[in-house]
Amino acid sequence: MKFNHYILILVGLLAASACDLSEEPYGFYSEDNFYQSEADAEAAVTYAYDALTFLEYSRTVFLLGDLPTDECGPKADEGPDAQDLNNWKVDNFSTNRSLVNFFKYAYIAINRSNAILENIPQSPIDDELKTRYLGEAYFLRAYNYFNLVRNFGEVPMHTSLVASLDDTSAPLAQDLQEVYDLILSDCRMAVSLLSEYQMTGRADKVAAQALAAKVYLHMASSKANGVPRYESIVSDANTLYDSASYYAGEVINEQSTYGFDDNLIDIYDVDQPKGPEHIFLMSMDRSGTIEGDYSKISKLFIPYIAGDDIYLPDGDGSFTVSHDGWSVFQTKESFYNTFDGADLRGQVLLVDRVYDADGNEIASVDGGGIPYRFTRKYVDPHFINDKTSTKPFLLRYSDIALIYAEAAGPTAEAYALVNYIRNRAGLGELTTGLSVEDFREAVWQERSWELMFEGNRLYDLRRYNRVNDLVEEAAGLSDEEVAYYPLPQIELDLNQGL
Repeated sequence: MKFNHYILILVGLLAASACDLSEEPYGFYSEDNFYQSEADAEAAVTYAYDALTFLEYSRTVFLLGDLPTDECGPKADEGPDAQDLNNWKVDNFSTNRSLVNFFKYAYIAINRSNAILENIPQSPIDDELKTRYLGEAYFLRAYNYFNLVRNFGEVPMHTSLVASLDDTSAPLAQDLQEVYDLILSDCRMAVSLLSEYQMTGRADKVAAQALAAKVYLHMASSKANGVPRYESIVSDANTLYDSASYYAGEVINEQSTYGFDDNLIDIYDVDQPKGPEHIFLMSMDRSGTIEGDYSKISKLFIPYIAGDDIYLPDGDGSFTVSHDGWSVFQTKESFYNTFDGADLRGQVLLVDRVYDADGNEIASVDGGGIPYRFTRKYVDPHFINDKTSTKPFLLRYSDIALIYAEAAGPTAEAYALVNYIRNRAGLGELTTGLSVEDFREAVWQERSWELMFEGNRLYDLRRYNRVNDLVEEAAGLSDEEVAYYPLPQIELDLNQGL
């Protein structure tokens, strides 16, 4: 989905952050002759979404969300940036290329959103389309600032299009409240402008509500658990929990497009991108011509086994074919051991043996040939060489159901939502009569099993202030050091506003 035909020349030349001006213009369109047709506007919105699929940005969903946690670690010969993230080498973080790229592409996405917000209102296109495109731009700006604040804390605030080199410098937000004010304002605008519709790779009203719920829960639990800098948040934790349960409740009760998938494996069926769970996915397809258009995410999780096709057991006697992979993200056995022995998420979604086309076992964890249990959430049986249609699950219905439960506490509806997820995984129901604190703890733990390898674990650890308690490599670091990565050194060097 690379936008190579229409591009604002200023967006093409300038990234919103001072740290990088490396985007190359693909055409010769300017502010004066762009946005004059529905095709122009659609292309600009597509271009904004496209920033999420940059290789250096899309992979950080897992590089940051899963790798530096108790879920997994990198293969022994993975590059130094991944090793430093995994080992919490904080002295190297300000120049870590993965973090620098994450920061850079988040601001590229923000700048493309700002371009839409500034230019679409004056465009002579249909008002209904105009409203939708503005809503999507507000959503994307909120989504990318949420990525930034969860990783860096206070960040430079760019709320207008970078139109000259002078614009690339911006002051740091005064505190976290300023960043969250923008994120939540953008979420509310997106909710008010968008309608309910499901389109793979695009956001609708429900996605905006889901994002608002996720933001409020992160704020609430971070404040409740004493995460550094959250003392600047004006609202108390209970008020924030109430807001999280309100927006999650809108997703649960006030729409008819999304819901639970009753089959665990079907959630991750690459041929069902419009399954009921999928509120917001990245848009990648094996038919693409360059990586980002297509996906190699599956290669990151699957180990190298035979250099040939492998067949994964589906748990019902059937098999799904896959390529093997690069062994980049390796599940920790200590994480696997947290699963109940009856939990299908551990027994089926984490693969410990593979077969050939005739059903003969060719490798296993206990028998050799497979160095770790690997997730089958990113498998495409219709792969074309290394090209797949596997996509990161950015906002999933079960995630929002667990957000509602954690925020609302031990109500009947909250219990019902958690129990559905547990029953689907083959488990019994959650203990009744739990206190608010114990119930939230149980839901938080449920998230580790339900959302494994979906880019959530680091942020769940951070908002409970537990990174240095539960991640062996981070032991001995301060709460501040594990709560935030430092701003990239190149940003500090070039941004005069800092």
